[in-house]
Amino acid sequence: MKPETADYLAKARTTLADAHKIADLPLPHIAAREAYVAVFHAAEAFIFEHTDKVAKSHHGVQTEFARLARTDPRIGRDLVTFLAAAYQFKQRADYAIGPSAVPITTTEAAAALIEAGRFVEAIANVLPA
Repeated sequence: MKPETADYLAKARTTLADAHKIADLPLPHIAAREAYVAVFHAAEAFIFEHTDKVAKSHHGVQTEFARLARTDPRIGRDLVTFLAAAYQFKQRADYAIGPSAVPITTTEAAAALIEAGRFVEAIANVLPA
C-alpha cells in the first residue's frame, strides 16, 4: 500500500470512529455527515492506490470511484451506490435550511454509520497490505 493510500484510509477510520462518538450525542446530522466523510476518504484511498491521483471534488471522487470499481469485481455495486447516496447526508447537514429542510434522524444516522463501516472495511480489504 502506498503511504498516501494508508493516510487516506487512516483518515477514513478516524473520521468513522469520531462519527460513532458523535452519534452518542443528540447530533444525528453531524454523525451522518461524518459517516459520509469517512466513506469519501476511503474512496480517495482506493482511487489514489490505483491512479496516484486525488480527485478535486466530491463529484470527482464519486465518478472516479465508480469508474475504477467497475473493473474490480471485489467492489460491489452497493458501495458505489452508497458513496453517492451518503453525499446527500452532507448536503442536508451542511446546506438544508428553512421549513423545507428535512432533518436527519437518529435512525438514518445509525444506518449511515453501519454502511460507512462496511464501506471502509471493504476498501481496506481490497487494498494491498
